[in-house]
Amino acid sequence: MKVSKLTTALLLGTSLTLTGCGSADNTQTTGHENALQLKPGFEQRLDIYKTVTLKTDLSHLNANQQKMIALLIDAAAIMDQLYWKQAFGENKADFLAKIKDPKVRKFADINYGPWDRLDGDKPFLTGYEEKPLGAEFYPHDITKQTFEAQSFADSKGLYSIVERDDGGKLKAISYAVKYKDELTKTADLLRKASKLAKDPQFANYLNLRADALLSNEYQASDMAWMDMKNNPIDVVIGPIETYEDMLYGYRAAFEGYVLIKDLAWSEKLAKYAAHLPQLQIDLPVPQQYKNEVPGSDADLNAYDVVYYAGHSNAGSKTIAINLPNDEEVQLAKGTRRLQLKNAMRAKFDQILMPISQQLIAQDQRKNITFTAFFSNVMFHEVAHGLGIKNTINGKGTVRQALQEFASPVEEGKADILGLYMITQLLEKGVIDEGKLEDYYTTFLAGIFRSVRFGASSAHGRANMIRFNYFQEKGAFSRDDNGLYRVDMDKMRKAMNSLSELLLTKQGNGDYQGISDLMATKGNISKQLASDLDKLSKADIPVDIIFEQGKEVLGL
Repeated sequence: MKVSKLTTALLLGTSLTLTGCGSADNTQTTGHENALQLKPGFEQRLDIYKTVTLKTDLSHLNANQQKMIALLIDAAAIMDQLYWKQAFGENKADFLAKIKDPKVRKFADINYGPWDRLDGDKPFLTGYEEKPLGAEFYPHDITKQTFEAQSFADSKGLYSIVERDDGGKLKAISYAVKYKDELTKTADLLRKASKLAKDPQFANYLNLRADALLSNEYQASDMAWMDMKNNPIDVVIGPIETYEDMLYGYRAAFEGYVLIKDLAWSEKLAKYAAHLPQLQIDLPVPQQYKNEVPGSDADLNAYDVVYYAGHSNAGSKTIAINLPNDEEVQLAKGTRRLQLKNAMRAKFDQILMPISQQLIAQDQRKNITFTAFFSNVMFHEVAHGLGIKNTINGKGTVRQALQEFASPVEEGKADILGLYMITQLLEKGVIDEGKLEDYYTTFLAGIFRSVRFGASSAHGRANMIRFNYFQEKGAFSRDDNGLYRVDMDKMRKAMNSLSELLLTKQGNGDYQGISDLMATKGNISKQLASDLDKLSKADIPVDIIFEQGKEVLGL
């Protein structure tokens, strides 16, 4: 597995155009009548994923619960179909049938189209050019100037796409209307699953989520999901994250997870939830940037994930979830943090440990631990619920003010604040496993892992900024052999100063300041690019993919 082409894309940073034409319904049809071919230079990209079987023990679940899991997987599979439409636009089966090489076809399936998600969305198939930043949420030829010159209902809607009417004017069409047939089928499956649910709160959530898919009103189901505490099965389903909309970050993409709760690990995590209000109070920023009080009804739980679909399954795989995204629900109820333990373990064993053998100083490798990796990821999700959701100067929500930069900045904030909270809780004795060196060194190794996700990923861009900022502050050093060593004192100082920088820019809705930060620190240096090539030459996968589904689970 060699991914030297990755470095070229990372060097491009965020220099993407605002227009593009990528799907077969406009100018990029040449050659589609014939078999699609891999473009030169992408041969080595085909092996960057490691296949992992997605299983867990279901023996503690009764017959109805196992039937329910099968129904939830069927519902999530529809989210997968809808995401193909949102991300690419062409019919999945017809598109894949044009690719004769099975390895290339599999790579296209992983990427949900002809663009390499971990290589800056470069087109890897003949007949395609740049991916439109607005995916299929907007007309391909739209620019920000065109969009902002027109006023129309739901122009910034989370749950609608933008099209032109017969007169050429822009209009929004709700998902409930646009995808009525698919969403009706999904709602029916969720209602059937609700009848098998032993827990009344879970049944209520499933019914309200079914209603939401058909009404385009999701807040009530989000509230019900937060009220649900005891069910051993969970499903996250619907239009949720806005990363696919890289034009504005307004519109949510469909996805699904089917989850089995790990009761032992969840009990282990429960003690941390009580400390969240104080952690908000102690954030290293002036008071006006932490005046919001997140809901105290938040919880931390560990799950084994048994099915990924749609956005969550495209390219790099999520290993933790922090939801809901609705700011009003967060302030009223808090958020739920779901740690996907089996997927997390696979990434630690297959990717993070091998990376540490290549890039971390030998005497610090003993500090790379799964406990630290799990905690760093977990507190990243906790940190999404802290800080500020609305600007302090009347610019609306942070998400609206920062537009396409909102997601990478939020991911960067969550990473750095997560490490800040671990530092605080270790010193207070609340965390009693490992030492600070474990968490800081594992955090550095984690940056190398996530930077490889590329410029088109919010997480990848966030890691680029943090790596460059930490390097500038001396948080780590690199020796002549290309091995990195953490400086504990300087890393702590850099952590505090970057926390303050990102929180204040969010609170100020400082679009230009964030744009400047992306331009100066959102790119990868030639030195780091060279070091990442070492990982490619060592055949270390960039990410994992899954063998999953009802047959894998024996359902």
